[in-house]
Amino acid sequence: MKVRSQQANKVNVITLGCSKNLVDSEVLMGQLQANNFQVTHEAEKSDANIVIINTCGFIDNAKQESIDMILRYADEKEAGKLDKLYVTGCLSQRYKDDLEAEIPQVDAYFGTLELPQLLKTLEADYKHELVGERLLTTPRHYAYFKIAEGCNRPCSFCAIPLMRGKHVDRSIEDLVKEAKRLASMGTKELILIAQDLTYYGLEHYGERKLADLLRNLSDVNGIDWIRMQYAYPSQFPLEALDVMMERENICKYLDMPLQHISDSQLKTMRRGISKRRTVELVDTIRQRVPGIALRTTLIAGHPGETEQDFEELYDFVEKTKFERLGIFTYSHEESTHSHTLADDVPAEVKQSRADQIMELQQGISLELNEQKVGQTYKVLFDRKESGYFVGRTEFDSPEVDNEVLVPATPDTYVPIGSFATVKINDVSDFDLYGELVK
Repeated sequence: MKVRSQQANKVNVITLGCSKNLVDSEVLMGQLQANNFQVTHEAEKSDANIVIINTCGFIDNAKQESIDMILRYADEKEAGKLDKLYVTGCLSQRYKDDLEAEIPQVDAYFGTLELPQLLKTLEADYKHELVGERLLTTPRHYAYFKIAEGCNRPCSFCAIPLMRGKHVDRSIEDLVKEAKRLASMGTKELILIAQDLTYYGLEHYGERKLADLLRNLSDVNGIDWIRMQYAYPSQFPLEALDVMMERENICKYLDMPLQHISDSQLKTMRRGISKRRTVELVDTIRQRVPGIALRTTLIAGHPGETEQDFEELYDFVEKTKFERLGIFTYSHEESTHSHTLADDVPAEVKQSRADQIMELQQGISLELNEQKVGQTYKVLFDRKESGYFVGRTEFDSPEVDNEVLVPATPDTYVPIGSFATVKINDVSDFDLYGELVK
C-alpha cells in the first residue's frame, strides 16, 4: 500500500561524488525535462515516484556512501513510497553484477556511458539536439564545464579508467556553443573539469589544444571567469599559461594534483614525472604567472611509502607553500596496479601522516591569508549565510577553497551572483573577512 501520494512522471535525481558526476546528472535532468518529466535534484521531501541515484565508486568511503544511499531508497521502494528506483554512475559501472545480486530492489543498473539506455527504460527519447544542454544544479552564476570524458593515464592507484573509459574530447565548437548557452542563462564563471585537462585535444585533434580552447571560451560574451581544475603535471602544456596571462577572464588559478614528491613513490604510482621535473614545473608556473594560486592534492600511505618518503613530502609542502592543498589517505582499490602491491602502511599511520600535512598547510594558509589584509579583491558572491554575504576571489574554487565573508549589515547588500570589490580587514586560516569598497 502506498503510504503517501506520489506524482507520476516525476523524477528525483540524487548525485554523489565529484563535479564530473554532477554534470552528468545535469545532462540527465535536461534530457528528462525535454521528455516532459518533472525533475528535482536531491529533494529531501519529494513526491517523485521515480528516483535515480548517480553513484561514485572512487574510494572506499565514497563507495560506502553510494551503497548506503541505494539501500535507503530500496527501503522506500519496498515500503511503497516509490514506483521505480534506478542506479547509474561509477559504482554501477564498476560493480553492476554484484549490485544486482545484493540489492535486487533496484529496477535497473546503468554504467557511466549508458544515458540513452536509461532514458529508453523510462520510455523517453535521447534527444541528440540537446547535446551540451543541461539543468544546472549549481547557482546559475557558475557552472562546472566538462571538456572531456575518461582518462588515458596509467596511475597505479586510480580506478577512474575502469569506470570512465579512455579519454574522449569534446570539440571546441560544441564547447563554445555550450558556453554561449550558459552565458545567456546568466552563468558568469566556467569551471573547466575533466579527469585530465592537459590531455585535451590529443584524442580529437591529434595535438594538445587546451590553449586554443581557453582562447575560444575567453571570447564568449558574458563569461567573466574561466577556472581550470584537474590539470595533470606530466607534459603540462605551458602555452596555456600564456593565455592565462593574455586574457583577464581566465583566473590565475590552477588545480594540479601532484599526489607525491619522492621519486620512489612517483615511480610506484606510475605518474610519469620525477621530483626534479615537478619542482621545475611548479617554479615555471609561478614565474610565468605571477600571483597564481596553485591547488594540489596528495596521497598519504600509498604502498611502499616509507618514513623517508613522507619526510620528503612534508618538506616539499613546507618549502613550496601551496595556496590550496588537500590530502587523501590511500584506498586499496581492486583491479588497479597498486592493488597487486601490499597495502603495507597501517591505517593509523596513513591518517597521522595526512593530519600532519594538513596541520602544516593550515599554518601556510594562515600565513598567506595574513598577507592579504589591507588589499582589495574582485569577489563573486555565491550566497548569504549566517549574517554574511559569502563569496570568492578568482583564486578560489567553490566548496573546496577560501571564502570571503562580508557582514550583512542594514547598509550592506550584495546581489547573489554579482561581483563587488572587497577590502580585506581580517583573516582566519581558510577564510577572509572584509568590507565592500563603495
